[in-house]
Amino acid sequence: MGSKRIRYRRAAAAVAAGALPCLAFPAPALWWFAYVALVPWMLLLRSAPTGRRAALEGWLGGAGFIVAVHHWLLPSLHVFLLPLAALVGLLWIPWALLVREFLGGAPDPGRAAAALLLVPAGWLLSELARSWQGLGGPWGLLGASQWQVPPALRLASVGGVWLVSLLVVAVNCGLVLLIAVPGARVPAVAGVTGCVVLTGAVWLWVPRPEVSGALRVAVVQPGLVADGPDSTEQRFAAGERLTRALAGQRVDLVVWGESSVGADLAARPDLAGRLAALSAEIGAPLLVNVDARRPAGPVAPTAAAPYADAFAAPVAAAAATADGGIYKSSVLVGPRGPTGDRYDKMRLVPFGEYIPARSLLGWATSVGKAAGEDRRRGAEPVLMGLPGRPGVRIGPLVCFESAFPDMSRRLTRDGAALLIAQSATSSFQRSWAPAQHASLAALRAAEDGRPMVHATLTGISAVYGPSGERVGAALPTSARTARVYEVPLARGSTYYVRFGDWPVGACLALLAVYCAAEGARSLGLRKPAPAPEPTTPPARTARG
Repeated sequence: MGSKRIRYRRAAAAVAAGALPCLAFPAPALWWFAYVALVPWMLLLRSAPTGRRAALEGWLGGAGFIVAVHHWLLPSLHVFLLPLAALVGLLWIPWALLVREFLGGAPDPGRAAAALLLVPAGWLLSELARSWQGLGGPWGLLGASQWQVPPALRLASVGGVWLVSLLVVAVNCGLVLLIAVPGARVPAVAGVTGCVVLTGAVWLWVPRPEVSGALRVAVVQPGLVADGPDSTEQRFAAGERLTRALAGQRVDLVVWGESSVGADLAARPDLAGRLAALSAEIGAPLLVNVDARRPAGPVAPTAAAPYADAFAAPVAAAAATADGGIYKSSVLVGPRGPTGDRYDKMRLVPFGEYIPARSLLGWATSVGKAAGEDRRRGAEPVLMGLPGRPGVRIGPLVCFESAFPDMSRRLTRDGAALLIAQSATSSFQRSWAPAQHASLAALRAAEDGRPMVHATLTGISAVYGPSGERVGAALPTSARTARVYEVPLARGSTYYVRFGDWPVGACLALLAVYCAAEGARSLGLRKPAPAPEPTTPPARTARG
């Protein structure tokens, strides 16, 4: 009975310990806590009596982490969040086994030094696996908790958020060695010191983005609109009223949030006309976001596209026919109407915008606010030429696409001077979601060396410079306003843009070498049994 009680207590402790790192993310934003948050969980795993028990506690802790970081989804997913967390939590089992293998017992200095490499690599493996869109995407990566720490942002410019995650886990691993393994203090101190030295070297010697001009970008945040049959019209009218107040402020671009326009502009030429009139009145193009069913069949252009360039031409041609599905699209509108530049969201929110394997999981619509109809996906990223600013192109993303490092990197490599995320978190206003979402833009800006505008309908809207630094004041969820930001542009290329996710490749290679070595060692221990010696009949002797 006592052993069963201990197992239950350890299981509960694993769930609680796995949930602890959520405090390092917004809204608490205790960034420093990330460097110690894994210690209780790792101490529990290293003391697991068996590998099976470590795997169970790694799974439970991973599930606790997912629920804690995504708890604001409960009003939408209800109980469905729990089986989802249980599924994703399985990804922490390999990491848990590595913790027990390298930190359990009394590891010698060699095994302790290996732990400082392989345990962070195992953690990154779990982050990489759950970054697949079908499992929810890269939301809540441990390195993302450092979005407001300048040295960490500099690290992100070298190896992306992945490199930051690796160093955070390595520091936690070093602390576990210092606390629990007195004989491993030398490699533990060396490992933590190495993390500090690497961060300092990157801070001192990695070049900062070279500022080259600026854009005056206005963010329009209309605030909450009461649900009802005319809510989309009210939201549009609120955005229109706030935008009109920008007249005379010499704006280069006006950005509206996600789902700011509730009808396709080809089907509603009156809305297209109102947007064109706004653009003419304030003297700047508008980047709006259309969340609507696209008319099936050929679509007649709503207006001429006087500044559609060679890049936009194929995009406009692809949009000339539609299949009648619902799309979320960034649309650039000038004084003569839509310019022809249109980006259709490519990565959709699981359950919120589509249901994976709907034939099996369609019942989710009966227990939460899951999508009744799957949205359609765009085919490719799009760069948009900015009227009046020759050579300046903007790269739009929609909603949680800002969580994916590869998407903003692709836009930067293709020539984006400004990254823009159009978002709406109105369903989660009184939760941690708006702050978590806004923080991601700082990481993308630092990784790519390009400024990023995070524009929402209801807050938090924020703007970040090419090093991930905050530009101006963020717009809280209580704000209903239009604010102009002086956004610095930058040229040059970061190491992350040039070399991509190299920390991921290095970790996979390291784990592959470890697995190969373990496999070879295991085969070496299984020596074949010696063949039995041949038996001969006993010699007969003659007796006299």
